[in-house]
Amino acid sequence: MPVGLKAPETLLPVEGVQLAALHSGIKDSSQIKDLVLIELTESTNLSAVFTTNRFCAAPVIVAREHLIENSTPRYLLINSGNANAGTGESGYKNAVTSCRALANFAGVSNNAVLPFSTGVIAAALPVEKIEQAIPQLISQLDSNAWLAAAEGIMTTDTLPKAFSRTIQVDGSSTTITGMAKGSGMIRPDMATMLAFIATDARLDQALLDKFLKEAVASSFNCITVDGDTSTNDACVLMATGRSGVHVSANSSEFKQALFDVFQQLAQSIIRDAEGATKFVEIAVSRAKTQTDARAVAYAVAHSPLVKTALFASDPNWGRILAAIGRAEAEDLDINRINLFLGDTCLLNNGLPDSSYDEAMGLAEMSKSEINIRIELGQGDINFKLWTSDLSYDYIRINAEYRS
Repeated sequence: MPVGLKAPETLLPVEGVQLAALHSGIKDSSQIKDLVLIELTESTNLSAVFTTNRFCAAPVIVAREHLIENSTPRYLLINSGNANAGTGESGYKNAVTSCRALANFAGVSNNAVLPFSTGVIAAALPVEKIEQAIPQLISQLDSNAWLAAAEGIMTTDTLPKAFSRTIQVDGSSTTITGMAKGSGMIRPDMATMLAFIATDARLDQALLDKFLKEAVASSFNCITVDGDTSTNDACVLMATGRSGVHVSANSSEFKQALFDVFQQLAQSIIRDAEGATKFVEIAVSRAKTQTDARAVAYAVAHSPLVKTALFASDPNWGRILAAIGRAEAEDLDINRINLFLGDTCLLNNGLPDSSYDEAMGLAEMSKSEINIRIELGQGDINFKLWTSDLSYDYIRINAEYRS
C-alpha cells in the first residue's frame, strides 16, 4: 500500500489542454487503460527533458527529433505496457508510424506529435493497435480527463499520481495541473518515470526551459527507489497562455507553486514505490560541495542493507554509518559528522552519542515516514532526496513483472 498517499479526488482543467485515455489492447486486461492522448492548443510553449540512459527508447529519440523540427507540438501520444526500448530500427519506425497515424487523422504535421512509451523493454510495439485506437482517442478528448490520463500511463503503480494548484499572479488566477507515473526502476537522471505538467499561464520559451530544468533538479532528480535509470524517462512542461497571465522571472509565487507540484509528483512516486512500506527523506547538510552532498545521500539511499533495515524497523544504524563512509565524496572528515534519525542523535562528531539508547532508535525506525539527517560539518551546501525501503514485495513484484 502507498505510504501516506491517496488517489487524487479533484484535478483542475487547464485551459488549452484536452486529454483522453482508453484501452487499446497493448495490455491484456480490457479494464486497464493503456493509451493516452494530450492535445495542446496552438502556440503552446513546451519544454522537455529526457533520460540520459544510452539505451534510450525509440519514442525518446523521435520526440527529441520532433522537438528540434517543431518547437510547438500539438499532440502527446503516450502508451503504457510497452517501452519500445531496445527495439532497434523497427522500434524507431513504429514510433514514427504511430506519430504519422495521429498526425494524418488530426491534420497536423508528423513532427507536431511527440511519442512516449513505458512498460516492458525489448518487446515490439503493437503499433497497429495504436493506429486503430486513434479515432476513438480523438473523439474522447476532454479538458476534464486528467484523472483518466493519469490512470492510463500507469504500469506497476498502484494508484494514479496527479496534483493541481491555482495561483494568483498580478491579481489574476492561473492553474497548474500535473501527472506522473513511476514505481520501480526509479533513479531519474535528467525513472520508469513519465511526468506531464501543464499551466494556462504564458511563459516565454527561455523561461519555461529554465523553470523546467530547475524544477526537475529539485524534484525528480532527488528521488530513487532502486538506483535504476530507465530507458524511457521524460518530463514535459507545457504553457498554453490561455489564462492571459504572463509569468516573468520575477513571479516568485508562480515559480514556488510550480516547483511544489513537481515535488509532490516526485514524492508520490516514492510513496508508491514498488513494495514500499516506508517513505524516507535523507537530508545532507554542511557539505563542502553539491557533489559530495549528493554522493553521501545516494550512498545511503542505495544501500540494500540500509533499505532492508528500514523495512524491518531495525535501528541498526551502523549500516548508515558504513554507507556514509564509502560514499565517493572528495572531502569527508568522519570526526565532524553528526547523524540523526528524526531528532534522535546517533553520531556526535563521528562518535556514538552518549545519550542514545536502542529504544530511541526503534521508535524512529518504526515510523512509516523516516527522516535521516547527516551533517558533514565541512561547508554550507545542503541536499535532500527521497527514497523507500526494500521489502519482500519489491522482490516479488519484479520477479513476477512479466508473468
